[in-house]
Amino acid sequence: MERALREHIIGWVVERAEANGGFVFREELLSFRHNGEKLPVIDYSRGIRNPQALSATLSIVSSTSGPYDDVESDDGLLHYAYRSGDPWSGDNRKLRVAYETGMPLLLFRKEVPNVYTPVAPVYVVDDRPDERAFVIALDESFRFFAVDTLSQEQRRYAQRLARQRLHQPAFRTRVLLAYETRCTVCRLHHGSLLDAAHILPDGHPDGAPTVDNGLAMCKIHHAAYDQNMLGVSPDYRVQIAWRLLEERDGPMLRHGLQEMHGQTLHLPRRPRDRPHRAHLESRYRTFLQGV
Repeated sequence: MERALREHIIGWVVERAEANGGFVFREELLSFRHNGEKLPVIDYSRGIRNPQALSATLSIVSSTSGPYDDVESDDGLLHYAYRSGDPWSGDNRKLRVAYETGMPLLLFRKEVPNVYTPVAPVYVVDDRPDERAFVIALDESFRFFAVDTLSQEQRRYAQRLARQRLHQPAFRTRVLLAYETRCTVCRLHHGSLLDAAHILPDGHPDGAPTVDNGLAMCKIHHAAYDQNMLGVSPDYRVQIAWRLLEERDGPMLRHGLQEMHGQTLHLPRRPRDRPHRAHLESRYRTFLQGV
């Protein structure tokens, strides 16, 4: 019964996040209702939610600016610090129940005030009293591994999961919020249809997942950008490859791409969030080579 309720809540959170563009607002999480009764998904003031009706923790919030030392280790796992007080009671007891029973829970990354990026489901896979920390994994399979002696292959898998399920969604949240959930090219304002496009790709020495290395783009413009059908000049103008400008292929090509040629980007309000011109110039050279 409890597991079914958790899965229902997790499904609802994931659905709401996708509708928004990868994130959920605090008020949405606090106003969740089940069978007509209010059941907040996060705590009003703390980074852990332990509903009285549930045997184990429902959600945890990880924030680099918070009062606890919650850190991601080099094995791709999150070390979530014990809550203050007795390590064997209260919040810690319910986290320990999650570990013992394998109950799924929600992890929220707090990117900006009142906005949360969900990562779900996650699992408590180890309890380390000597560190005063629980180990959180992004995949249930780690419940069956000896996480203190992971093989190199298992570590690579965990790191890949962290990049896909932790870092990329957080990057999307930061970029979409900076662009006020609008495509920088066409101004589309539907979060579920927007991505965070890297200017310099992930893996490039300067391709950090920072807002100034990202562009909020609808899915068609993101795909066109990745395939060098669409470029962005260092002066923030959209350029469409000549081969596409010369094609005749219906209204999507005409209105979705060709009419964007020469348009100025919709930019974030804060100058520090705007695309890094040196990054744009480097990427634009790549685009010109394929024109």
